Amino acid sequence: MADYDVIVIGGGPGGYVCAIRCAQLGLKTACVEGRETLGGTCLNVGCIPSKALLHATHLLHEAEHNFASMGLKGKSPSVDWAQMQTYKDDVIGQNTKGIEFLFKKNKVDWLKGWGSIPAAGQVKVGDEVHNAKNIVIATGSEASSLPGIEIDEKVVVTSTGALSLPKIPKKMVVIGAGVIGLEMGSVYARLGAEVTVVEFLDNITPGMDAEVSRSFQKLLKKQGLNFIMGAAVQGVEATKTKAKVTYKLRKDDSEATLDADVVLVATGRRPFTDGLGLEALGAEILPRGQIKTDGHWATTVKGVYAIGDAIEGPMLAHKAEDEGMAVAEVLAGKSGHVNYGVIPGVIYTQPEVASVGKTEEQLKEEGVAYKVGKFSFMGNARAKAVHQGDGFVKLLADKNTDRILGCHLIGPSAGDLIHEICVAMEFGASAQDLALTCHAHPTFSEAMREAALACGDGAIHA
Repeated sequence: MADYDVIVIGGGPGGYVCAIRCAQLGLKTACVEGRETLGGTCLNVGCIPSKALLHATHLLHEAEHNFASMGLKGKSPSVDWAQMQTYKDDVIGQNTKGIEFLFKKNKVDWLKGWGSIPAAGQVKVGDEVHNAKNIVIATGSEASSLPGIEIDEKVVVTSTGALSLPKIPKKMVVIGAGVIGLEMGSVYARLGAEVTVVEFLDNITPGMDAEVSRSFQKLLKKQGLNFIMGAAVQGVEATKTKAKVTYKLRKDDSEATLDADVVLVATGRRPFTDGLGLEALGAEILPRGQIKTDGHWATTVKGVYAIGDAIEGPMLAHKAEDEGMAVAEVLAGKSGHVNYGVIPGVIYTQPEVASVGKTEEQLKEEGVAYKVGKFSFMGNARAKAVHQGDGFVKLLADKNTDRILGCHLIGPSAGDLIHEICVAMEFGASAQDLALTCHAHPTFSEAMREAALACGDGAIHA
């Protein structure tokens, strides 16, 4: 007899959601997690703490730049960095304790320690071997660096170190203009640091709709972030308190250096599968380190499944959660499904950036006939009332059928607004369906309707 129906290795968003759903579906379930707290990278040193710092520093920015115009007079708040860190840690604690409660409520056993798979159907945690009918690998990812750069998490840091710096740096260099680099760069720029972003490519946020990317970079420049584009970092020389970044411009091979108190290396992430014993098990690993799976998330080893950052696809917590629930359904004999065409992406700067579906560049490449409906937040009464008129909504629809193919926006609450389009796309809705749906006034969401109207006879407030 197996000890468990399912053992999930990893207690991050994919793993803990998978474990809870398995238990809800009547499967005897355990979850292996080596950290002192559940929630994985996302809750402990990723999504959640970064959002806490983004929120705190956004309010600081509002106090410094917008309060006076609204009649809120007085001295701007001073920054108590230690207290801000305490606030961030409290937010983490509330969330991680919440998952512990959910495990107890759903009777999921937490096997504390780091797991390995000595053989199919077995999971070793510490000195104990547990038997399982099925194993789900949900071990997530870790920050990747560049050759010749040594991370010490003090002067040269990943996002983990950037969340807990002992003091606010005067100068910060961010290597990589992706989501993590821009979010953390925004935090420290608002706190008064001189932030310079060095990016290998000629545009920020690779893969994003090009028009949104260009507008986004302009807004970040206005907020004080400096950009050096098309630059290949050659190395980082660090002392105990300072660092020197050397880079070479791709256009002319000229070299230059930047001095910094802190260097944030934000050059992406890679699957974390160390110590699982996958090679000895015979699991097929793809060239970039992901575990190969089929359409039902099964690996090449019978009874072993994998989800989240450990497999192919966007490294997003909500993608991992969707896969976790889908795998649980499969293991319970039901039909698990993830619609990979409708997974939103969000950047939590101010303004926020969000997208779902195809970009204009992708549609052109695929030869799809499409139309564009655009609407600026400057035409949205609510946005103007709260000093957030920057940005726009861009809706893409099939030119012949009017079916919504994608949406890309930069503006207030973009991360929440995008879900209206996600639901619409799940139902195969047309732009007209959205345009004919009554939206409350005054709300930011009216901008979504106006973009849909712009796909037809025209927006009202443009």
